[in-house]
Amino acid sequence: MLDLIGTTVLTAVIAVILYAVIAMMPLSSTQKLTTVTIAGLWIGFAIALATTGIYAAAATPVPAVGIMIALPLVAIGAAALLSSGVRATLLGLPVPLLLGLNALRILPGAFILLLASQGKLSGPFPQSAGWGDIIVGVIAIPLMLTAARNFAGSRGALLAWNILGTLDLMEAVALGVLSAPGSPLQIFGGAVGSTGMWSLPWSSVPTVLVPFYFITHGIVFAHLAQRTRQNNAFAATQARL
Repeated sequence: MLDLIGTTVLTAVIAVILYAVIAMMPLSSTQKLTTVTIAGLWIGFAIALATTGIYAAAATPVPAVGIMIALPLVAIGAAALLSSGVRATLLGLPVPLLLGLNALRILPGAFILLLASQGKLSGPFPQSAGWGDIIVGVIAIPLMLTAARNFAGSRGALLAWNILGTLDLMEAVALGVLSAPGSPLQIFGGAVGSTGMWSLPWSSVPTVLVPFYFITHGIVFAHLAQRTRQNNAFAATQARL
């Protein structure tokens, strides 16, 4: 039953994220169609791989989950560095929207805790990842409203939240690897560890949602840096007057 509910909820979360991001990107209709096609193919690829059992830590010499997390980050990061158009498109996503989408982390966080309660996850991984996502998601809600009203006045809180959210994801990935049975790096979790996240629907959390949330944190950092540069430029201009 939990798997069925998880499939429905996580599918809805991914659909909401995809729709909201594509709708708000400053792109033409053709560019939006291309972007949603690429994203859809990636999601489908991640799901197809899950059906093969390749995400099991012992299935491949290099953890497939790690590759699925890293590839979107490398691709988006490289594209943003090389293309001003990509940078402008990513910065076109407003911070309140990114915060609102991060609030959805409450749902996978809750499911991770439920999986642990059923014995499908063990060790420190589910407690850290589950509660971490819930805390980050809950804080994102009032911060979203504050940032929408007064972005400049909420920059300090945004920076603190963004660092917390990034560290939460990094810790979850690290503990997931360190809790994976069959991995030479396993030191937590015994025979169960993080195995519950290797199969559908839960594999979509590390292979789809985690890379997306890493990217959102990168965009928020970029927004904050851009605002700092603008303020410094304005201050320098005022000083010369």
